[in-house]
Amino acid sequence: MTIPKPHLSFWQIINMNVGFFGIQYSFALQQNAVNPIYKFLGAENGDLPMLQIAGPITGLLIQPIIGAMSDKTWHPKWGRRKPYFLIGAIFCSICLFLFPFSKELWMAVGLLWILDAANNTAMEPYRAFVADKLDGKQQPTGFLAQSFFTGFGQTLGTLSLFIFQLIPFLNKSNANNIPYWVFASFFFGAVCSITSVLWSNKTTPEIPPTPEELAELKSIKLSIASPFIEIYHAVKEMPANMWRLFLVYLFQWFALKCYWDYKDLTIAKSIFNTTDNSAANAIYQEAVGWGGLISGWTNIITFVSAFALVWFAKKIGAKLVHSTCLLLAALALVIFPQISDKYLVLIPLIGFGIAWASMMGVPYLLIVKDIPKNRYGVYMGIINMMIVLPMLIYSLSFGSIFNNFLGKEPVNAIYFGAVFLLIAALLTLLIKTEKSTEEIIMPAGMGH
Repeated sequence: MTIPKPHLSFWQIINMNVGFFGIQYSFALQQNAVNPIYKFLGAENGDLPMLQIAGPITGLLIQPIIGAMSDKTWHPKWGRRKPYFLIGAIFCSICLFLFPFSKELWMAVGLLWILDAANNTAMEPYRAFVADKLDGKQQPTGFLAQSFFTGFGQTLGTLSLFIFQLIPFLNKSNANNIPYWVFASFFFGAVCSITSVLWSNKTTPEIPPTPEELAELKSIKLSIASPFIEIYHAVKEMPANMWRLFLVYLFQWFALKCYWDYKDLTIAKSIFNTTDNSAANAIYQEAVGWGGLISGWTNIITFVSAFALVWFAKKIGAKLVHSTCLLLAALALVIFPQISDKYLVLIPLIGFGIAWASMMGVPYLLIVKDIPKNRYGVYMGIINMMIVLPMLIYSLSFGSIFNNFLGKEPVNAIYFGAVFLLIAALLTLLIKTEKSTEEIIMPAGMGH
């Protein structure tokens, strides 16, 4: 017997998703500040994809395992999903605090592995938490609230790289060539990561299992192999739409890595007219700060547009919304490297910000109805496998592509990503969906 889930108010849904703010602040620093730190410590441009391999590997290994484990977890005090994203947030905060103290490249790389493992421990149990708490009518609002906090967290994370540079005494560097504005950004992120997750933990109780579900959980004999067995069976029985989404993700996330890894280098050349990416070059530091401002701008667009996408999904369907958003992102990546004015470059990247809002929420609407509720955790983890596999392929292959086929030009990496986003937009149209307007509601105070 299925017990109806309680209807939550808009503000209860917001409280439930506040923790995503801190998790995404951390991801923003990974995307925008780690490569500059690598550069400050002497890394070569062609080595950046391999140095970032921690993300795809830890995501591939950790998220589906943690998701499967959380499906089989229940504690009367700590709950099912909360222990995982709380532990992840604690380790994330510790790593963010330590990261700017890196003395050598190997130390920064090692900390990135731990940091990404912590973020991945928090991420998918959090998505499953939203699916657990909300019924079909409220899930669109829940997932797009996550998009809102994704945009908000990433906005603050990326803007911090620009804002802290404006404080004069933070513009000096330590003996390891790491500017003190980097320290400030990471310290602030460490605080945001743990406090936002604690807020959601405190304000949002989990739904306890029914006596039948609890009896089933207690009857399951768990071992080290249990998560792997569950993942194997889940992949074997995976809904066809998830395979179609995987095709989309292969191109979408490969393209995003091209953008993240080579955005600052492209900005340095096209806007600041420098190819000297050494720590001693103050112009390159300014370019990194402006890259943070640009990312902050696109993330402002993300959290402003996130709830508007609910309305568009209601009108034209989630599939068409996502495909259109990917086309906007592809167009943005074609145009922005051609602009030399640092303010005008913000205009085309509006499309990228809208697309990022879609990427963070809409794909889950496309497949959540196909997933059995007792497997939310493992399938959310498998969706993340679909994200990190193309990133792993990127990390293993793109250094060679960059050096041998793209003339070692960062701008060509951006164009390469635009082509892949176009392919992803077309593949999105292959996903089979039934438009169900009655299951998409507007958040309070939005829409008509």
